[in-house]
Amino acid sequence: MVREIWKRGFTAHRLKYWTPALALSVAAVALAPYAAEAVRSRHRAATPPVRHLPYPQLDWPLEISNSQYLPLAWNDVPGWNDDDQLAAYRTFRASCKPIAAKTDAAPDGKPLGDSLRDPCRDARATDLADNAAARAFFERHFEPLKISKLGDADGFVTGYYEPVIEGSRTQNEVYNVPVYRRPSNLFVRGFKQDATSLPNKGPVYRKIGRRKLVPYYDRAEIEDGAIEGRGLEIAWLRNQTDLLFAQIQGSARISLDDGSTIRINYDAYNGLPYTPVGRILIERGIIPREQMSMQRIRDWMEQNPEGANDLRRMNRSYIFFREVQLSEKDEAVGAQGIPLTPGRSIAVDKSLHVYGTPFFITGELPIESEKSKTAFHRLMIAQDTGSAIVGPARADLYFGAGQDAGKVSGRLKHSIQFVMLVPKSLDPVARGRKMPLPDARPSEKIAKLFPQVLPKEAAKAAASPVNDAKAPASAASAIPTTTVAQNVVAPQPVPLPEARPRIESDRNIRRLRYGRRHRNRR
Repeated sequence: MVREIWKRGFTAHRLKYWTPALALSVAAVALAPYAAEAVRSRHRAATPPVRHLPYPQLDWPLEISNSQYLPLAWNDVPGWNDDDQLAAYRTFRASCKPIAAKTDAAPDGKPLGDSLRDPCRDARATDLADNAAARAFFERHFEPLKISKLGDADGFVTGYYEPVIEGSRTQNEVYNVPVYRRPSNLFVRGFKQDATSLPNKGPVYRKIGRRKLVPYYDRAEIEDGAIEGRGLEIAWLRNQTDLLFAQIQGSARISLDDGSTIRINYDAYNGLPYTPVGRILIERGIIPREQMSMQRIRDWMEQNPEGANDLRRMNRSYIFFREVQLSEKDEAVGAQGIPLTPGRSIAVDKSLHVYGTPFFITGELPIESEKSKTAFHRLMIAQDTGSAIVGPARADLYFGAGQDAGKVSGRLKHSIQFVMLVPKSLDPVARGRKMPLPDARPSEKIAKLFPQVLPKEAAKAAASPVNDAKAPASAASAIPTTTVAQNVVAPQPVPLPEARPRIESDRNIRRLRYGRRHRNRR
């Protein structure tokens, strides 16, 4: 029976219809793997690669807190070809000695880290004597980066110098203002009391007994005799104004009444914030801002001794010194531990920058006189710091010792461009090419379902004006000048979206409706 059907099904008449169908079936079976692979490859091309957490550790571009920076070409650096880079090269070589001697390779959290080791290795091996060769050295090892505080176009510079003051080793009727060395009861958390270098920021305490710590004495308490009689006196000066200026500069030469000279350098401070006395005189309308200088401050203090006493005590910060063994020919020693170079050394914020970093400072400054605008295009090396030097593009220019240096440095309070020289190992442009792309943004549908909105409390705070008329004036004046630039709103936390609501599908709804109708018919 089966055999008859088989014979009857494949007659010559019907075979002409079955042959194309069989051919198409064989072709479909043969091409099925290739078609599936084509669909999978198109799906892979349309779907972005999944980045699994945690993300791999990458060399991110340079990141300096509260700053903005722009990579430049050397031809775009104003005045670069007009400077004497050989003088800067010799200053840089001096900074390389402590950099090479540093054995601790642990990261200090600063953006440049220990990246200056490679340029220093080349500099110490070659003693250049030509300005063109020195310029080529910096262009070969560094990349120029214009830098400023977030929201500001330029940086800001002041000047400092080493004053020469008259004094005595013994107290007498003429010299009766003590210059104190660091007291033994001064304590900083995380440091030994006899540490050679203490931070110039943060709280400072004095020990009472073995465990109790209280804030250290302020300027008024020390001037009134809080630490006298302990044998801390290095020398004695004529008046408190001379001591104040020595503390502002961080070092001084004291010409003793016996004909000799001693040198003192910054050693520690009492942990209280520095208040510029010049700013107080400007706010009180005593000296106009455009006429402010160190010499004007000194003249006013000498003419108003009682007012000077009150003004000086408003700066609660107090500096302690140490005596250093330097000859009269040697320059003052900076925080890096090497003698400074007049016109080539600068003090920077040591919490952000590394000593030895070159900065090209370009613009106009009143070098010749108060009203002059002298072109200033100079490569300078970071070798010092100061408690008032805060920010990524803030520097104190060192001009040497004596009265002339004091006049120049005393009239500098100007905005100017900063170009930071970054070692090529940290080139932000090269590192930026390796940055991974961010994850794909959510679809428009998901964004509408889960909008990222601020909480009600944060929204009200953001809507309120920044300067409340009801706020006391003291609160506004207490805001430090070294915070993030004005008008930059701090990021607010965005709440997590709520759980997706459970919605029954249309198919389930139709099934339920059909069941109800069916039961009603019964």
